Amino acid sequence: MPDIPLFPDLAGKTALITGGSGGIGAETARWLVHNGVRVTIAGRDRTRLDQVHASLAAISAGHAAIELDCTSADQLEAARGALIERQGGLDLLIAFAGGGTSRPAPIEQVTERDWHSSLDNNLTATFLTLRTFVPDLRKSGHGAAVTMASTAGRAPSSAPLGYGVAKAGIILLTQQLAQDLGPDGVRVNCIAPSAVLTGRTADHMPPVVRQQIADLHPLRRLGTPADIAAATLFLASESAGWLTGATLDIAGGRLMH
Repeated sequence: MPDIPLFPDLAGKTALITGGSGGIGAETARWLVHNGVRVTIAGRDRTRLDQVHASLAAISAGHAAIELDCTSADQLEAARGALIERQGGLDLLIAFAGGGTSRPAPIEQVTERDWHSSLDNNLTATFLTLRTFVPDLRKSGHGAAVTMASTAGRAPSSAPLGYGVAKAGIILLTQQLAQDLGPDGVRVNCIAPSAVLTGRTADHMPPVVRQQIADLHPLRRLGTPADIAAATLFLASESAGWLTGATLDIAGGRLMH
């Protein structure tokens, strides 16, 4: 694991990370904890949440895990009540929950179920999360939010149609909120990763395929959760204090604007 950069202004802040039960979310949580942030992770898988929470507790005390489906407004409101009661407020919102089960297919073969699944698990989940916790970011007067898009939302790709459309929607949602919340001192930015080698993708991607995808990137490697965590910490910190409404392409050069 690379050395974790330290951003002194993050120390003492509170953060919620949705999609925090593994992969990118879990790695980002660990990096924030190493920076002195009090972290609450949220996700659907209780077993994996407990494992990540244990790894955070091994670094420092005061963190929490909440079982949460971000497509449910009721569950989000309940989670907000528990979080605010426990830690008093919220400084950083890392809205990483997403995913989907659909496969790439021509539009004629895309079912309504697959379409709605992609939009609900990505765009709607992000919208509901932001709608729930933005009031607390406003109260902080210096809050920051980071959302999760994808290169699939930046340009046409081989990803499932609904997934790409949902991620493109997250980018515009981020820009709109950045405009609306700027006067309150709240920054909202987005990251758009290309292919990231998480534990889950490694289990399902043979080495030869891994290399083929890596070769599509000028840097000739896949991304890692640490690459995304590093970008997220920068956006959450005051080192990005005059940056809002931006989308960072963490893509190894595969996508250039």
